[in-house]
Amino acid sequence: MARRFDGKVAVVTGSSSGIGQAIAVRLASEGASIVIDYRSHPEGAVDIQNQIAAAGGGKTITVQADVSKVADTANLIEQAWQQLGSCDILVNNAGIENGADFWNVTEEDYDAVLDVNLKGVFFITQAFVRKLRDNKKPGRVVNISSVHEDMVFPHFASYCASKGGVRMLMRDLAVELGPLGITLNNVAPGAIITPINKGLLDDHAKLDPLLRNIPLGRLGTSEEVAGLVAYLASEEAGYITGSTFIIDGGLIRNYHEQ
Repeated sequence: MARRFDGKVAVVTGSSSGIGQAIAVRLASEGASIVIDYRSHPEGAVDIQNQIAAAGGGKTITVQADVSKVADTANLIEQAWQQLGSCDILVNNAGIENGADFWNVTEEDYDAVLDVNLKGVFFITQAFVRKLRDNKKPGRVVNISSVHEDMVFPHFASYCASKGGVRMLMRDLAVELGPLGITLNNVAPGAIITPINKGLLDDHAKLDPLLRNIPLGRLGTSEEVAGLVAYLASEEAGYITGSTFIIDGGLIRNYHEQ
């Protein structure tokens, strides 16, 4: 029985852990060949390769890339074409955040966040689109944004600025690239269980107030985010572009500062 991503190739940035790992595994489980991107932890990328192989998923390759560097992003797309023969789906998942009072944010910290979260998305999408245009192929771009593309997050001004930029970039490119058959959408997670949130999960003084803000009363899972990404990357979502899909248990509708 054919799977919905048989014959498709996907690049998933930041896919050696967390949400990116779940997305890579989900797309591969439905037949996609995957370019697994890692910046500094090759063991995580190899672990995902092994998981996918054990589950009978699609072909995988690993590529080291820092998405804040334009040459690295171009190479990610190039390796997809050279080693896997195409690149049909781009999932911009890599992201960082640096918390600080606004008056204490340094230029170095600001640049680090914007370079990964916005500049990286901009230029890897550009490389992806150039290849599709040259080969007269359609494609799918799914950005992992955040509820903070809309919702305030005091003490994380640079992060909010980057995600707001991704929202507007997605909307603009949906119009510009639609005639090429390329769709762009954002997935905006709220509070999701990932390794980076382990400190929060173990601190009930912080966790319990957050859960009271979430109407569903729990954190989401990486697998739930991956399911939404898989839908938007599929042919079933062929008429969807220029939209943000929030996955947050209702947090954005009920949030208030404690």
